Amino acid sequence: MSQLAYAPRPDVAASLALVGAALLAIGLAFALGGIVFAVPLAVLLLGTALLFQRPYVAWNGVLAFLVLVILFVPIRRYRFPADLPFELEPYRVLVAGIVAFWIFSLLSDSRVRLRPSGFDGPLLLILFAVLASVAVNMARYRAYESNVLKAITFFLSFLLVFYFVVSVVRTRASMNALIKVLVGGGAVVALLAVVEARAGFSPFTRLESIVPFLEPVSVVSALDRGGATRALGPAEHPIALSAALVMLVPLAIYLVRTAGARWWLAFAALLLGVLATASRTGIVMLIVVAVVFLALRPRETKRLWPLLVPLLVVTHFAVPGTLGSIKHAFFPEGGLIEQQKSTEFGCDSSGRLADIGPTLDEVSRKPFFGHGYGTRVTTGKDSNACVLDNQWLGTLLDVGLVGALAWLWLFLAVLRRLGRVAQEDRSKNGWLLVGVTASITAYAVGMATYDALGFTQVTLLLFVILALGAVSGTARGALRDAAA
Repeated sequence: MSQLAYAPRPDVAASLALVGAALLAIGLAFALGGIVFAVPLAVLLLGTALLFQRPYVAWNGVLAFLVLVILFVPIRRYRFPADLPFELEPYRVLVAGIVAFWIFSLLSDSRVRLRPSGFDGPLLLILFAVLASVAVNMARYRAYESNVLKAITFFLSFLLVFYFVVSVVRTRASMNALIKVLVGGGAVVALLAVVEARAGFSPFTRLESIVPFLEPVSVVSALDRGGATRALGPAEHPIALSAALVMLVPLAIYLVRTAGARWWLAFAALLLGVLATASRTGIVMLIVVAVVFLALRPRETKRLWPLLVPLLVVTHFAVPGTLGSIKHAFFPEGGLIEQQKSTEFGCDSSGRLADIGPTLDEVSRKPFFGHGYGTRVTTGKDSNACVLDNQWLGTLLDVGLVGALAWLWLFLAVLRRLGRVAQEDRSKNGWLLVGVTASITAYAVGMATYDALGFTQVTLLLFVILALGAVSGTARGALRDAAA
């Protein structure tokens, strides 16, 4: 009887056996190079183990790790060594693994459930526009099939990350922990951007020496503006880095209001990081953030204006030449409007205003669903189009009026639902909604000045922050109950 008392239950024994088999499959994958078949098998076995055992998964830690990978591992610049028809990037592997376990947990763990977000309508319409744009342009799809599939895979990963965050963030404490990781990690990235702009050194260009099992895919050259080095950090372009850091600034203000004055340091670091990129887009997005805070928290925002003077002084000494470069970017010789009308450099660097007329003419040929999501290729041997530094125009081209209006619906829904509640709610939750509204509105305006959806890191941050808004704005009661 004593021996029977210590014997594992059948479900536990089966679970342990499946976990062992999964680990063996992963080991064989790396030893024999059969990763294409072994890794999906490992995920299936581990998922089946979850169904048997129903273990508790520390989703807070999983979320924190996901955010840190998004912030610190440059996307499209590093991969795991594997001979595959696609790049095995850390971000893709992590998201695929998390989504797989999340789906199994939805089936087996009653504490994890798919919840409505309050933004499901516009998100579904965006997805419909993406798929419909491909369906009505099958000839272009066949010509650029691999690029289309990659683009759709990236977009689906954004949606899956969004619903994953909405479903597993159940308490105020877990939400605040995630925000602290976002802001704290972003502040570290921002300080490294300042070092890069000042000294030309960036650890993100030497990540393979820190993480030996990663190998570089591409090397991004340093950019400059007006003689000043533009920080790139872990992003794909200084503009994308500035946009990502700006989106974290409102969350830093929320932490200052709710978690203590020490978060002013993170706030200052993020602003310095934005300035270190010497990006007009970042400055415009900062202005949008300020306007949203003025509209929703006018008295509190006006008290912060005196901080601009010490910030400018610190910027002058921390990143010399940056303020002059930004001034020159906004006030170039001949004027900004004339510069943006220029077609002197052709496809490589035509002005943003110069792109509007020709793009709208092209949109008019296929106005409703566009020319096909992912069929516009701007880099590589299959390139068939110029880089378009206006995501709204790019969206019209790719998915037509239906897709563009769906995106507009999403951003207006954020303003209407979250902004209205934020204006009335003076609690800590109200401050979070102000921050989320400011971040997402800044992204929406920034889309007019660069191809935002083409940069994975900043778009992932958009969907993570949107998920925080969904949890705190449309499910506030459930979140408070869970935290109580």
